Amino acid sequence: MNAPAPLALLAELTHRCPLACPYCSNPLDLDRREDELDTQTWLRVFDEAARMGVLHLHLSGGEPAARRDLADLVRGAAGSGLYTNLITSGIGLTEARLEELASAGLDHVQLSLQDVVAEEADRIAGYAGAHGKKIQFAAAVRATGLPLTVNTVIHRSNISRIGQLVEMAMELGARRVEIAHAQYYGWGLKNRAALMPDRADALAAGRDIEILRAETSGRLVIDYVPPDYFAATPKPCTNGWGRQSLNVTPRGRVLPCHAAESIPGLDFWNVRDRSLSEIWEESPAFNAFRGTDWMAEPCQSCEHRERDFGGCRCQALALTGDARNTDPVCRYSPLHHLVSAASAAPHDESLVPRR
Repeated sequence: MNAPAPLALLAELTHRCPLACPYCSNPLDLDRREDELDTQTWLRVFDEAARMGVLHLHLSGGEPAARRDLADLVRGAAGSGLYTNLITSGIGLTEARLEELASAGLDHVQLSLQDVVAEEADRIAGYAGAHGKKIQFAAAVRATGLPLTVNTVIHRSNISRIGQLVEMAMELGARRVEIAHAQYYGWGLKNRAALMPDRADALAAGRDIEILRAETSGRLVIDYVPPDYFAATPKPCTNGWGRQSLNVTPRGRVLPCHAAESIPGLDFWNVRDRSLSEIWEESPAFNAFRGTDWMAEPCQSCEHRERDFGGCRCQALALTGDARNTDPVCRYSPLHHLVSAASAAPHDESLVPRR
């Protein structure tokens, strides 16, 4: 199938991370340090991505600072002409390392914050003192002059403090803040009963965001990822499977989205064996749900099929057992009742930390 050029690459440099967030988007079976791609392979991947037309490179993990070669990777990516965004917890990045990254060509920093209440933030992060270290790191980012985005995952424990989270992001010098409801794949799905907010609170959060956008207009950009389970229509996951973005895992597997490995039967090709362009254009995994030919009803005849692309394949699998089904978030799905049942399930206070 003729595929458009991708715009963004998420490079999951490592699954190592000092935090243990219970909504982590990484798979339950984490890649080991000894299986990670080496520096030269990553640099080849970045160069191939740039030649394919990729514009944005997101350096992620785990915690990318766990890689000792992070500055070399940033330097190589910048040399290939990629806009580099570091997605980090801020833990393990000293001022000296941050200055080294800025000198190497880093363009942007995205910092995760768990809460405005330090004790709650540390509890969710599973790391005593994490919140204080993050605040110090944000000050160091500001001192370098690098643009800063603050990202906060929203769940039952912090949903009442969205306004305070936005205020804190502004105080830290962020130009953009991402307020994203927890996504229920991997660790998030494992902890769904503890993380899922009440429907009324989730809908109120969306209204609060609109008020906050009006109040901060011209000073702060607020990106909002609404909660899937309380929506009437599904999100266009990754703006369509294999249309705009791709992920490379620490061991080199190339995925259409970060949770795609949860779908059984897909063959994920590896950059150790093939070029990035060959994988993007020809791999069975990328072509499995590309376009609309794969769709069954009600998606196949739906006027929105090229707007939401049938929703999320990983969510369809998690809730219905079949990735080819219409995302049950959609009100037209014959299995929509599964979402209603999941969102109304009893709350459980216990959390399983990422390990």
